[in-house]
Amino acid sequence: MNVYCGIDWAERHHDVTLVDEAGTQLAKRRITDDAAGYRMLLELLAEYGDTPEDPIPVAIETSHGLLVATLRTGTRRIYAVNPLSATRYRDRHSVSRKKSDPGDALILANILRTDMDAHRPLPADSDLARAITVLARAQQDAVWNRQQLVNQVRSLLRTYFPAALDAFMGKQYGLARPEARAVLTAAPTPARAAKLSIAQLQAALRRAGRSRGIEAEARRLREIFRGDYARQPQAVEDAMGHQLAALVVQLDAACRATDELAEAVEESFLQHPDADVLLSFPGLGVQLGARVLAETGDDRDRFTDARALKAYAGSAPITRASGKKKFVGRRHIKNDRLITAGFLWAFSALRSSPGADAHYRRRRAAGDWHAQAQRHLFNRLLGQLHHCLQTRQLFDEHHAFTSFPADLAVAA
Repeated sequence: MNVYCGIDWAERHHDVTLVDEAGTQLAKRRITDDAAGYRMLLELLAEYGDTPEDPIPVAIETSHGLLVATLRTGTRRIYAVNPLSATRYRDRHSVSRKKSDPGDALILANILRTDMDAHRPLPADSDLARAITVLARAQQDAVWNRQQLVNQVRSLLRTYFPAALDAFMGKQYGLARPEARAVLTAAPTPARAAKLSIAQLQAALRRAGRSRGIEAEARRLREIFRGDYARQPQAVEDAMGHQLAALVVQLDAACRATDELAEAVEESFLQHPDADVLLSFPGLGVQLGARVLAETGDDRDRFTDARALKAYAGSAPITRASGKKKFVGRRHIKNDRLITAGFLWAFSALRSSPGADAHYRRRRAAGDWHAQAQRHLFNRLLGQLHHCLQTRQLFDEHHAFTSFPADLAVAA
């Protein structure tokens, strides 16, 4: 007898329902969100035939958390059903729009009973790959948070301290540079910045970790800070200085978190057996390669072919045809983190791969706008990556781009 399990999860408790292949409800239970509740769930599954060799499949509307981690032990298939899909299935069982947690668990169990083949189980990624996923996503979130704080600092400086923008925005990383944060901490207002001496500026630069060109940089900063700029009234300027000081403290913490997470990502990523294949591709460094690995995983059976991976990433176009109408456009339902990494990957590959650059220019000449050409290049690189990972081959420029012009082949 085939048995299917549906779990409607919540913050404090979870509703569990088991059905057989005929749709008969075998059991329903409410468990708590703790170790005791998880044991109760496993005992319930075992009561209805769950074994390590033949585990009962489970449908649930989330892919993370301790409950999912408990269920993922062994070879059990966990189906993370999109809540929007579950809502559509609810209409098949009732037109009155009634809803309850036990009813949702029953719907999830019936989804597996009737349409299991239409849904994809969670990939069987290794623990190292899942750890890289956590770290890479956290590092990416930290980068976004850092940039958000930089934008807030920049916006505030424009209102009362434009000299600071002239001093730091022209350099790499701008206001996120350690020197910028150290100087703004020492002098958060134009009045205090104008009073800084060469020695004080040099001390701030040294605290930031700078070791070269300190005197020249200190003189440049002093000249800018003592320039002729419009000023706010003193009371308003001092208030904005307090606001800036608070933002710089947050920016400091965000920069440290970003750097620490980047180190953790690098340490974990380089331990993974797929790292050498990913790093052989043009445009992929440690951080970007880790993001690609984090979103694609290392389960070789996750995607049936390269087309499935491209559709998951959102790089492959989608066709909508009805009657005489046909439209081919970009995908809106996709892995947003992977497509974001893909655009960065394609852009970086232009400088390090003659074949990628030729492919991009050929697409532009054919009428694609910049983002279309980048997405098309990412689509091609992703197919090559899938092949290399499946066959354990490193990237080869001449095999990857066999159709680029002869002069570029000679240059490569």
